[in-house]
Amino acid sequence: MKLLLFDFDGVLVDSLDVYEKTVTDCLSAIGRPLARGREEFLELFEGNFYQSLEDKGVDMKKFSDASVDILAKVRYADMKPFHAIRPVLQELKKNHPLIIISSNDAPTIKEALRLYDFNGIFDDILGCDFMLSKKDKILHVIQKYNVTLQDIYYIGDTTGDMKEGKQAGVKTVAVTWGWHSREKLAATGPDYLLDRPEDLLQLN
Repeated sequence: MKLLLFDFDGVLVDSLDVYEKTVTDCLSAIGRPLARGREEFLELFEGNFYQSLEDKGVDMKKFSDASVDILAKVRYADMKPFHAIRPVLQELKKNHPLIIISSNDAPTIKEALRLYDFNGIFDDILGCDFMLSKKDKILHVIQKYNVTLQDIYYIGDTTGDMKEGKQAGVKTVAVTWGWHSREKLAATGPDYLLDRPEDLLQLN
């Protein structure tokens, strides 16, 4: 058995526009707007997203408070699942536990999964309402499941995902259909660099 850990945004769903608007609106609401638009937004995911905000001097309590009303207005219909990944997940699910580890919050993820008919595929969802650090979430999963490190894979689309997966000591799988470029992802030295959802079946 392998343990397959999935990032949500950029791996399972095409949510860049929605997530960028949410974060941009939160930062603007607390007087810390992004000066360089999408480029600066994507830079926040070159490490841990929340640590990146702290490093920029963002007051995390103010950011969290502002996000409550803004998240309530998220239009899930504006996020689209990567349809090619659905049959892949169904195939992987036959043999392995699948878990979501994300910077997004679990209620948002659960509602999106319900709308996209992804229900029943994932064994657990660990969002920012559980822990902010993906590394710590991965370590939590390692303790919870009786699986050796070489059989745990973290599948993400940003350099931050790859860095936190490596810090936790698990195999890292970079996918190129998400937010960061193939070149950026390759520079982190992932164990796998995949260009299509079907390529994930290599892990089966």
